[in-house]
This record gives sequence, C-alpha cells and structure tokens, in this order.
Amino acid sequence: MTLIKLTSIFICLILFSGCSIKQEVKSYTPLTEKEICIIEDPAVRQGFLATYTRELNKKGYKTKLLAPNSPLNTCNVVSTYMGIWSWDLAIYLSYAEIKVYQNAKLIGEALYDSRSGGANMSKFIKGEDKIIELTYQLFP
Repeated sequence: MTLIKLTSIFICLILFSGCSIKQEVKSYTPLTEKEICIIEDPAVRQGFLATYTRELNKKGYKTKLLAPNSPLNTCNVVSTYMGIWSWDLAIYLSYAEIKVYQNAKLIGEALYDSRSGGANMSKFIKGEDKIIELTYQLFP
C-alpha cells in the first residue's frame, strides 16, 4: 500500500511539474509623452488591439495605429503586441506580450505565458481581463 501511494505521488509530481504559468511585467519610467503609436499585428485577434487601445485611452493616452511592420522610430513612443489563443477544451488566451519603446529603445514589457500550463486550470482566463491587467501593470 505504501509503495502504491509513493508511486502515485511521484507520478503526480512529474505530471504537474511542467504545469506552470508565467507572468512578468517590467514597468517603465512614467511617460511625459501622451501619444502612443501602436504597430498593428493583423495576425492577432482584433479584440486584443481594441481592449489595449481602450485601456490606454482610459489612462489618458492618445493612441495612433501604425501599419504592420512600421519602424520603431516612427513615433517617439511605439508599442507592439502579440497574442496567441489556444484550444484545450475551450479557446483561451495562452500567450500575450506587450512591448513599449521610446526613441526605438525598449522601456517596458509585459508577458503572460500559459503555454506550459498543462493541467493547470487557471490558464482558462478571459483574454480581455488579462490584457487589461497587463496594461495596468505596464502603465501604473
């Protein structure tokens, strides 16, 4: 009986050891510039850009949409974003990345990555809520 319990615990530890979700936000020095240019990424669901833009506007920033692949020095402050949705019983935001550049130099970054979430049920978050959370952490 003890051998069965130990084996079960060992198997559970192996199965769940790779089930991690990573979130890191490297905040920036507050911007004096009130316009943020966002380089559009047509590969990402429109909801991501709409939510990100709306939240920046709520924080008092004016946003300007730039064409895909625009250079980072197009505006004083430029932001890029990326989002990946995955399927595992339901569609969920599995990866989100927002970067902010000033004069083409990276000054802030927010990353959410649940692609190694495996059986971790907290990966099933509402994409809009996660984008809002990352925006507010990146722009305190």
